[in-house]
Amino acid sequence: MRNAPARGRWITPLLAGAVLAPALQLQQPQLWAQWAYAAALALGVLLLAAALAWRRARAAAALVLAGTAMVAFSACGLRASHFLARGLDPALEGRELVVTGIVAAMPQRQDAGVRFRLEVESALADGEPVPLVPQLSLGWYGGVLPTDSGLMDLQRLPAELHPGERWQFTARLKAPHGNSNPHGFDYELWLWEQGLQATGSVRAGPRDPPPRLLAATWRHPVERARQQVRDAVFGRIEERRTAGVIAALVVGDQNAIERGDWDIFRATGVAHLMSISGLHITMFAWAAALAVGALWRRSARACLAWPAQHAALAGGALLAAGYALFSGWGVPAQRTVWMLAAVALLRLSGRRWPWPSVWLLAAAVVVTLDPWALLQAGFWLSFVAVGVLFATAPGPARDRGQDGRLRRIGRAAIAALREQWVVTLALTPLTLLLFGQASLVGLVANALAIPWVTLVITPLSIGGVLAGPLWSAAAAAVDLLQAFLQWLAGLPFATVSVPAAPLWAGAAGVLGGLLLTLRLPWHARLLGVPLLLPVLLWQAPRPPPGQFELLAADIGQGNAVLVRTAAHTLVYDSGPRYSAESDAGHRVLLPLLRALDEQVQLLVLSHRDADHTGGAAAVLTQQSAAALLSSLEPGHELQALRASQRCEAGQRWRWDGVDFAVLHPLAADYAAARKPNALSCVLRVGNGERTALLAGDIELPQEMRLLADGAGAAAALRADVLLVPHHGSRTSSSGEFLDAVQPGVALLQAGYRNRFGHPAAPVMARYRDRRITVIESARCGAATWRSDAPAAVRCQREAAPRYWLHRVP
Repeated sequence: MRNAPARGRWITPLLAGAVLAPALQLQQPQLWAQWAYAAALALGVLLLAAALAWRRARAAAALVLAGTAMVAFSACGLRASHFLARGLDPALEGRELVVTGIVAAMPQRQDAGVRFRLEVESALADGEPVPLVPQLSLGWYGGVLPTDSGLMDLQRLPAELHPGERWQFTARLKAPHGNSNPHGFDYELWLWEQGLQATGSVRAGPRDPPPRLLAATWRHPVERARQQVRDAVFGRIEERRTAGVIAALVVGDQNAIERGDWDIFRATGVAHLMSISGLHITMFAWAAALAVGALWRRSARACLAWPAQHAALAGGALLAAGYALFSGWGVPAQRTVWMLAAVALLRLSGRRWPWPSVWLLAAAVVVTLDPWALLQAGFWLSFVAVGVLFATAPGPARDRGQDGRLRRIGRAAIAALREQWVVTLALTPLTLLLFGQASLVGLVANALAIPWVTLVITPLSIGGVLAGPLWSAAAAAVDLLQAFLQWLAGLPFATVSVPAAPLWAGAAGVLGGLLLTLRLPWHARLLGVPLLLPVLLWQAPRPPPGQFELLAADIGQGNAVLVRTAAHTLVYDSGPRYSAESDAGHRVLLPLLRALDEQVQLLVLSHRDADHTGGAAAVLTQQSAAALLSSLEPGHELQALRASQRCEAGQRWRWDGVDFAVLHPLAADYAAARKPNALSCVLRVGNGERTALLAGDIELPQEMRLLADGAGAAAALRADVLLVPHHGSRTSSSGEFLDAVQPGVALLQAGYRNRFGHPAAPVMARYRDRRITVIESARCGAATWRSDAPAAVRCQREAAPRYWLHRVP
């Protein structure tokens, strides 16, 4: 027993090792062999055993820290190795497989089809059984879809899918592969956390076997109930915008909220309220604990069997877990449930730990169960907010039992406003670090939205599951809140954006925000002000005068290139539209422009195809000063958003010592061209030493025409870097054209395993024969080329490698 107090000091190193070691393991570019992790695990266990026998407290604590860290590090690595070993066999990618499985989650309807999760039971390739990953993310798209041959393929419209149904599909699969851009969303990490190891599409053309519903099973009843409730919400409420918010709050369907509303919620800092977040789960647990405690106290026998406060604590945590399960069991909800469970068990055990230990225990439990949560912004925002509230909480209040109810309500309101102010001040630097922007009206918006959503909208929305008319009342409350938030978001000072600072500057800013909120003397708090300056005043580096930079964004199947000079920015094409609610502008270009603090002077749209103009509306809306140069026809919908100047050969301008020239099309081409590709704006960028040629989707006739024109003289076409025409299609990149351009580097933007078959093998052979280095976006991610370092291309996938990122064979 002599060592018991000393062992109590092991709590902090034990918990710290459990949190810090997985964070280190997540930085590994590649996984070790499993035997190496097993050896590290054994060594960690030996260190922990040695700590039990060690008499010196400090040395024992060091052994506990080292042993726990090694155990946590190796356990995380072994889990990742096991998961990776079950991945999709590359030999099965792109093949037509007959897959039988259970719809495992609530399907997500989109404008062109439906996406759903399938729990695989069996798979056949050419009639032979093949092993497949446990779960798939599949898309079933109906209507008319184009093919690479120029023909149209009619796909069967998707059927109504329900969780628990057993279906058989013909599908084509591919490994999880997402866009990789600086400061962009890591889609592959998201798939990893969801347990999805392959994505694909259902083949439903006239020559494909039709999808077959085999049976309705009793599996996944919660998901089926969620779908029924979501459908009931949309059936009851006519206004889709309002129904989407209620569906998100009841069943956790964040996709039901329209993109425009998400923009408003982010601008006002209340996005965390519009999904099943930690706040909702915690408030639900609090309300459930009050209800359980009140009911428990009505029974003397129950109170004698188990104290009411313990029953309330356990009941609140269990009911909160049920709410999280019904809301989709999303990762943020899971984190909150584990945190509540850890704190509840600690309280039920009768232990009273200081708040830093409790806070660290919750973090350790979450990280142990889900190490990859450390890479999610929500994890840091949640735990920093809770830690700040713990650290800045006032001491015990003196007895005010004689005060009236109004005074108590007033003090509670003041305390709530103080907490909101403290959290806002502390999280603003972290928000700027994670997202590059923060809401300046968030304090006012949250002061109203938090009680309105948690005490009015959410209870009414949940109550509507039992009494449908309550959804109408919830809809009225949502409409009032949306009107208020829309007004706030429309204020010119609603948000502030800063360029993405390096990690050291962001960490200093977060520390400065924490210092300002702690209960310290003011002279100590003011030390946080200079720590805020690096993240607030950081300027993204730009090319020097006379030089330029190309950043070919990873946007999938399409083109989008940023051209940056010392003081100007041009965007050449804007990538594809992925769905009615998603495009490359919102998902890739706007976060990238915000992170680089770019003000776009000119948007060039080479031609009207959707894989080049899909993100244009988002860019033009956010970049109000940007002019538009394109080959779009006068009646195109983008002309209503920004009047376009027609691009014509001979147009020239100069920015910061860099020359820009349009080489194609000619003015006469607009009347004669039959295909949009034939009108692609070809842009030449050069500084007298280095040149780039951005060729859009020109095809063989346009290439021959450039070679024949005066503008096609060898000196005019020759370039150091070429944007591969038409994504490497068979109809472009002729040998004569490549001989004239003579690029050292070719940037190829095409989606991984896209349905057009880009790039074509014969085209790639022509580039190899001429020893031209081809940088494919599927392998490289976003590619950066600079005129002052023409031999080097920075690939985002190589600059930030992680073991969960897909490596194209």
